[in-house]
Amino acid sequence: MMGKQKKETLGWGELLILGAVPFVMVLGNSMLIPVFPKFEQVLNINQVKVGLLVTAFSLPAGLLIPFSGILSDRIGRKIVIAPALVLYGLGGLVAGIASITLKEPFTVILAGRVLQGLGAGGTYQLAMALTADLITEAKLTRYLGFLEASNGLGKVVSPVLGSLVAMITWYAPFFVYGILAFPIAALVWFGLHEPNPGGEGESWKQYFSTLGQIIKKKGVSLFVAFLIGFLALSILFGFLSYLSDILEQRFHLQGVVKGLALAVPVGAMAATSYGTGVFLEKRQHLLKWALIVGMAIAALSLAVVPICVSKKMVFPAAVIAAGIGIGMVLPPLNTFITGATSQDERGVVTAVYGTVRFFGVAVGPPAFGAIGFDRVGLFYGVGALALAAALLGYFLIDPQRLLAYETSP
Repeated sequence: MMGKQKKETLGWGELLILGAVPFVMVLGNSMLIPVFPKFEQVLNINQVKVGLLVTAFSLPAGLLIPFSGILSDRIGRKIVIAPALVLYGLGGLVAGIASITLKEPFTVILAGRVLQGLGAGGTYQLAMALTADLITEAKLTRYLGFLEASNGLGKVVSPVLGSLVAMITWYAPFFVYGILAFPIAALVWFGLHEPNPGGEGESWKQYFSTLGQIIKKKGVSLFVAFLIGFLALSILFGFLSYLSDILEQRFHLQGVVKGLALAVPVGAMAATSYGTGVFLEKRQHLLKWALIVGMAIAALSLAVVPICVSKKMVFPAAVIAAGIGIGMVLPPLNTFITGATSQDERGVVTAVYGTVRFFGVAVGPPAFGAIGFDRVGLFYGVGALALAAALLGYFLIDPQRLLAYETSP
């Protein structure tokens, strides 16, 4: 693009609007997790079926994200993000109204969740791409850490918010999505200035040719980064769904107390994400090491869980450590992905990253639910995968190559 002007800093108003996008998006799954046992009772469904409420949201989002990324590269970020937020809110209203009006609403609730997922496909990843469009590379890690922290804050607030709202009635959380998403869509549309939206003067042939060159030069590093993102989000949401059940069945926590307990690991993740982003701002040479150490911490935490699940002191420490590990992984990953291309192709590359993250979210809860929380092999197996991903990152991610690109003249 010609004439791009990047900033050293963003105003608080712009930053809060950008942060609101991942905040409201993450409510899509996290707010419902503490209400899962109630859904099982009221809707007469089992743990695997209730996990489909996450899958019905995450799979459509993951499938749509690459197309929304391509579209945002061609016509601009805001023009995709704002309508996507509106669709996200409408999907929640569909699920809520079905819960009130139908005797057997589960199928329509799933349809509403699909609509929400389609809307979510044009939100967080494009907000990251827009942030990278606006901010100089020297400051990017800090701001991406802030967005990841906003995403994490949503994970912290959402279990408590879901538990509180569900005290009104079990379907009340569905209506929260519209209440929050519609005003944020308006703020994105009217409150953000997007410089040079759309691919200026670049044909579709040039666009895909450039993407092909990026894949040829950086494909291995990008693939490993995508794989780590998939595993990180799969571990996080699978672990949260596991915790939702075990906190109620073994520790006898319910309602808001359980929501607060679920907020602890995601609170640790959010704080670590922001702190990691700030720490790495002037230490770009440590991006790869932060990613590797974070995955190793997550792997060790998972291995410890089966041993200490009945120990009331050690178990919370393992849960918090898992959150810290994932929190260390996400900011460097976000920097690698958004920094791998110029602005003209950033949307689609960031969107593909979003797709694998959503697939990770979709796979985690049903997998943990189907295998059951009494089987230690699950945690050892997933921990081994996390450790293998850390080793792949060490050997196959090349930060210098990944973050180097030729800008348009």
